[in-house]
Amino acid sequence: MQEGIKKGFEIPEIGAIDSRGSNDYVKVKALRHEKEVGMVFLPRGGADKEEKGKEEKIIVPGELPILPLRGTVLYPDLILPIMVGRKRSVKLVDDAMDSDRIIGVLTQKRSEVEDPKEGDLYSVGVAALILRMIRELDGSQRVIVQGISRVKIKEYLQREPYYKAKVEAMEDHPTQGVEIEALMMNLKNLFQRAVELAPYLTSELGTMVGNIKMPHILADLIASNLNISTSEKQAILEIFDVRERLAKVHLFLNKEVQVLELGNKIQSQVKEDMDRTQREYYLREQLKAIKKELGEMDEHSAEIKELKDRVKKAKMPPEVHAAAEKELERLAKIPPASAEYTVARTYLDWLVEYPWSVTTDDNLDITNAQKILD
Repeated sequence: MQEGIKKGFEIPEIGAIDSRGSNDYVKVKALRHEKEVGMVFLPRGGADKEEKGKEEKIIVPGELPILPLRGTVLYPDLILPIMVGRKRSVKLVDDAMDSDRIIGVLTQKRSEVEDPKEGDLYSVGVAALILRMIRELDGSQRVIVQGISRVKIKEYLQREPYYKAKVEAMEDHPTQGVEIEALMMNLKNLFQRAVELAPYLTSELGTMVGNIKMPHILADLIASNLNISTSEKQAILEIFDVRERLAKVHLFLNKEVQVLELGNKIQSQVKEDMDRTQREYYLREQLKAIKKELGEMDEHSAEIKELKDRVKKAKMPPEVHAAAEKELERLAKIPPASAEYTVARTYLDWLVEYPWSVTTDDNLDITNAQKILD
């Protein structure tokens, strides 16, 4: 069992009280299909939390138990359901639930590592609050965590029964300015375009992104939903400057939109070509049926008949004649517009033009042969 995204498991609808003192809450709807939502990412307190007044901040302790996470990256202010199965991680969650419920979440560099060491974990992660824990019959846990702030590992203090480290909280400071506003506007417009093109991005998510006014939440929310690698998402997590983070997310999003637009264009061209081919085939079959009713022979049938006559006149050996007849039958079933038709036709032309029945008298005169060679 791994600590990572639980694909397709059902999460009961919860009222997650905002632990920063707000009376608002985030509802996580039940997930029943993996194709609906790969993982749940929601901003804390809603997209417009900055309009509800200042909230009491959670103080991140200087020492945190470290939960390794594989296959995804948690961001501050966002909610993520994970499945905890490793014994040491289960112990960590149990101890955290008996304490302040604040843990450190670090992504593994390689998700296939079952028992990660310090070097297998990134040095930047997120301090997170455990909102809910449900214990399964097999001993594993379904845990819903919410990011608080970025943290940087200073040193590991404990290795058993789970990792514990001294951390430094890296808070996002309010950032304003024309450049920030321009980046946010471009990000929102680009993301709306991505929602129109990508089947994995929902219109509800597009609406949520459009309503966000805090630049650091906007960057993190978009990054969490981009179709990029875990290492690229981790690179965004490690950018502490908000303006630089917005620019990096803009770069990734712009690239993804270009790929989506190109894919959409290719798909449209393929569909158009297929429709044209099907239409041509349908019209050709109609024309063939009309000519048959009129007692006329279409060009394809006339060509096959001509080749049959030439095969008969070529006086081929029995085995060659049998091969030519078989190729003729195949040629009659191939659409003339097909590339395979040209290859088969060329082969038959070569067969009928070969001088099977033409012979010459042998001249075995050695002197004459030497004269020709000289």
